[in-house]
Amino acid sequence: MELVEPKSLPQILYSCYVARSREGEQFVPEHILSYQIAGEIAVNDGTKEQTFRAGDFRFHKRNQLVKFVKYPPENDEFKALSIYLDQETLRSFSMEYGYKAEKPSEGEAVLRLKPHPLLKSYLESLAPYQQLNPPTDKNLLALKLREAILVLLQAAPELKEVLFDFTDPGKIDLEAFMNKNFHFNVELKRFAYLTGRSLATFKRDFEKQFHLSPGRWLQQRRLQEAHYRIKEKGAMPSDVYLDLGFEDLSHFSFAFKKMYGVAPSKLQS
Repeated sequence: MELVEPKSLPQILYSCYVARSREGEQFVPEHILSYQIAGEIAVNDGTKEQTFRAGDFRFHKRNQLVKFVKYPPENDEFKALSIYLDQETLRSFSMEYGYKAEKPSEGEAVLRLKPHPLLKSYLESLAPYQQLNPPTDKNLLALKLREAILVLLQAAPELKEVLFDFTDPGKIDLEAFMNKNFHFNVELKRFAYLTGRSLATFKRDFEKQFHLSPGRWLQQRRLQEAHYRIKEKGAMPSDVYLDLGFEDLSHFSFAFKKMYGVAPSKLQS
């Protein structure tokens, strides 16, 4: 993958790629407003996969796990613009304007936003900010972030319940969460936080629930899914190892053979 260095302010990021980019797993700690300028991006939150094309707006909720693959257009660059809305900015906005969430935020992790003139004009207004020097332009950045919040509240009023929900994840059912999200390759502390637990409590509850350590269970569960996809669905090992949380093909193949006594490449023979 060849990467063109993005032009960015701390919370306004322009991404440019000239080749297909499988970004793997990502923990989304803050809300993100994104606009697809060129190319496509496939986003999977573990339950649903969506494809966003040039001209599409999307909103990523904070405290979510996602996978995404970027596809540049033929003979051109993948281009996207993302605005990160941090909790400090949103809390300050909430206190000043009196916005509060009335109910807990639920629903999909990534939302497709309907086209709106305010959204388009706001994104176009950010073009000159590519050349700004972050340390000396913090006030301008702060104004553009607040403008983004105001625009979102006009273009998608339902996002009020999302933007101003400042609660941390509550303690949830561990078995259901892990069976949904085992294929995300993130640190255990992320899994712990998203299930409403400290790392120590997560490990203790995990072993009580599954009778295995988190690391051992995750590897076994991922290999079981890989075995099913390769043998029953005809998937290629090279197509499943990243999708199931393994960092490289050789490690996946070694672990697979150790568990099943046969290399994944031989399973279809």
